Amino acid sequence: MTYKGWILSLVCLYSLSVIVCGEITDELAEAQRFLDNYDAAAEAVYYKSSINWWNYNTNISDHNLQIAIDYSLEVAKFDKNASSVASQFNLSRYDDRMRRQLSYIVNLGTSAMKDETKLQRLAAVSAEMESIYSRATVRMDDGRELALEPGLTKLLATSRNYDELLEAWQKWRDVSGREMREKYEEFVELSNEAIRNNGYSDTGAYWRSWYETENFEQILEGLYEDIHPLYKELHTYTRRKLIEKYGEDKFPRSRHIPAHLLGNMWAQSWNNLLDFLQPYDKESVDVTPVMQRLNYTAVKMFELSDDFFGSLGLERMPAEFWNHSMIVKPNDRDVVCHASAWDFSNGKDFRIKQCTEITMDDLITVHHEMGHIEYYLLYKNQPIVFRKGANPGFHEAVGDVISLSVRTPKHLREIGLLQDITDDEESDINFLLSIALDRVAFIPFGYLIDQWRWRVFSGEITPATYNEKWWQLRCRYQGISPPVERTEEDFDPGAKYHIPGNTPYIRYFVSYILQFQLHDAVCKAAGHSGPLHKCDIYRSHEAGDLLRDVLSLGSSLPWPDALEKITGQRNMNASSMLTYFDPLYEWLKQENIKAGDATGWEDACPQNIPPGESTTNSSTGMNQTSTKPQRTTTEHQTDNRIVYDTPAQHLPGLACIRLSLHSSLKDIRPKVLYPINNNNFSTSC
Repeated sequence: MTYKGWILSLVCLYSLSVIVCGEITDELAEAQRFLDNYDAAAEAVYYKSSINWWNYNTNISDHNLQIAIDYSLEVAKFDKNASSVASQFNLSRYDDRMRRQLSYIVNLGTSAMKDETKLQRLAAVSAEMESIYSRATVRMDDGRELALEPGLTKLLATSRNYDELLEAWQKWRDVSGREMREKYEEFVELSNEAIRNNGYSDTGAYWRSWYETENFEQILEGLYEDIHPLYKELHTYTRRKLIEKYGEDKFPRSRHIPAHLLGNMWAQSWNNLLDFLQPYDKESVDVTPVMQRLNYTAVKMFELSDDFFGSLGLERMPAEFWNHSMIVKPNDRDVVCHASAWDFSNGKDFRIKQCTEITMDDLITVHHEMGHIEYYLLYKNQPIVFRKGANPGFHEAVGDVISLSVRTPKHLREIGLLQDITDDEESDINFLLSIALDRVAFIPFGYLIDQWRWRVFSGEITPATYNEKWWQLRCRYQGISPPVERTEEDFDPGAKYHIPGNTPYIRYFVSYILQFQLHDAVCKAAGHSGPLHKCDIYRSHEAGDLLRDVLSLGSSLPWPDALEKITGQRNMNASSMLTYFDPLYEWLKQENIKAGDATGWEDACPQNIPPGESTTNSSTGMNQTSTKPQRTTTEHQTDNRIVYDTPAQHLPGLACIRLSLHSSLKDIRPKVLYPINNNNFSTSC
């Protein structure tokens, strides 16, 4: 049946008069009939939508974008009609499962937008931001033209040239985030308008509702605090080693780390620094050189992952996966390179989109994305509304549970990527440090992104302070700081894919906690004894059976019920993660004590401005902002800038603003001076 036919059948069969007029002979049967029809119709509608967006993501063009946007309006109409029908059933008359299904259908998300023109604009502005991000390239001073993948990513990972790293870091933000700032302001307004039609106060509140936990934010804060002591020790050790490499003059006195020095464009993972952070001279657990020497291909990496899941007695990848996935970057067109797994809603078509490089990092990413596909395969027989993770963090955790086994020296030797491994304390510390530089280093980053975004959606953070508040959070939670001047003309959040891609990020923080709880549980099922960090569940059908039992449920049960089935616990907690890293934590504490280094950093971003006064916010260390300063000022030239000395009564607490010379004076946008971490490039108002 066609899409219009399904809509017609849904509306005709379940019109308001049918539901509310008189006594229904068998309302339970009517509800089940509606749900069955809805499932068949939704599969067809969502499949076509997925195809359209896949075509755009794997071939960015205005034509493909318009097709996807136009059809998204048809999807919204379908959702609204189905919601209207589902809302007319009396939920109190049904069992928990049916009640849960109907509730999901009633909840429309952004499809609740009443103004069709605005709904179309919401889809368009979202795609425009993603296009800016995906098409952005940087021209380096030496003439190289670098896209984020693989060029800039590889540069940040491998270069140890301070100035080159700084150039790449800054120019990426110039061509990505800065270009989408006004679009993001528009997106926030439109998204909130749509979501409020569902009865939520804002988009952030809607996202948090997916976790079905009243005190969700307090739980997250507690988990962050549990991990913070370990992170502080890792941060202190890493900062010391970076100072030894680059010189103390490059680091602020506030004990923050300049954000471009951590081997990753967003400082979210530090494992690319292992070459000089690894303390003991043992065979490295970064097997990238071995993979390249053995002529690994992207296909080989995906086959390895498929073999791992198969060894657990779980599902193998279907033919559609191998035939339709995009696992290398094509040379003939622009694509969205950010790795993602796709469920096309028809129960048989599942794909991955990834611009795979032959590195250990990407080998782990392959297992992560394949974990999503495995989850899709296991819950594909659930009603369509239950075909998602027990909570969003569950979905992210599955592949990462597998990667905790894949990373072990034992497993790497099993698959021929490590030759000799020594089972001693020094080797353990090397290994645990390699994992901590990824998993522990990520925790504050995973926590803060949606702290910023939720406050943007709620209006607590306004467009006037987007960038200032972003850096307040990064300085406070991560202990990193911007290496060059940042202003409100910049939009550094937009330099991270998940902001223009509108992907809620707290799921990753949740997954980094859950994956260790799940790892602990499946290791016990596999009969593992000994330290948790040495567990490899490869070839354990007992571990696979435990995963199958829970993953096949999808979201048909509240997530605490699913968690209890696999771990025996109903709450997220950090104890398994802390147990995993305990030997490293004790070692880091002793090393930092021996070096005489104090742990931690100041909450406020550093100023590091040479002699002279700067007016700062005492609670944050950031220069305060105003987006519309009075321009009745005294103008003068200084180091290639125009500086306006603005009277204090017009800009309370702000000494000066900076305006770029290349800006048109009739179209000028004020740029408030933010702190500078680089002692070689400091400014004074």
